[in-house]
Amino acid sequence: MSITMRKRDDEESPSTRLLKASIALFAEKGYADTSVREIVEWAGVTKPVLYYYFESKEGIFRAILDRAAEQQETMLSTVLETQGSVLDRLIHLYRHIHRGVRENPGLFKMIHNLMFGPPQGAPRYDLEQYHKRMVDAIKRIYLQGVAKGEVKTVDPGEVAFLVLGLIGFCFHLDHMRPESLDPERPERLLHLAFWGLVQQTTYDQ
Repeated sequence: MSITMRKRDDEESPSTRLLKASIALFAEKGYADTSVREIVEWAGVTKPVLYYYFESKEGIFRAILDRAAEQQETMLSTVLETQGSVLDRLIHLYRHIHRGVRENPGLFKMIHNLMFGPPQGAPRYDLEQYHKRMVDAIKRIYLQGVAKGEVKTVDPGEVAFLVLGLIGFCFHLDHMRPESLDPERPERLLHLAFWGLVQQTTYDQ
């Protein structure tokens, strides 16, 4: 399997190069089919360097996912601090997610494959935490809108599933069919989900 990788930046720290190499390889080949030798060759370091920073292949795998969790927490904290309507804040959330995917496509592909792809023989890891944090953030945004009288009261969990379902489908479509890439599609669908297809007079009957 051929792997397309950008030119290594030798000015980066060895640990950063190891993380980037591992993400690229895990995303393309999976955990079990990636060797320590491949990782260190891509990163331009020796095996003892990897063992010094991460102790093992499993160590670097967990470090990648731990850092992704920290980045997600930071992103969600930023979104939750923003002002605006529920729809404005959810679109703001989507834009943050989209920027993260665009800037870290290998990481997105790695996590996507771990969650939805075939088994890779990877160490057990709580991948559900990513989903739970997203659900909790969306529920919090929605309930704040309810408290302001901005949106009607429904099951907050279903609102979260609706939003994540729309965004997740769009990212999955862009991932599987890049020729159909449309970064504005989720925003249009979120508007549609909020304003609906039914004429206002129907609700008044």
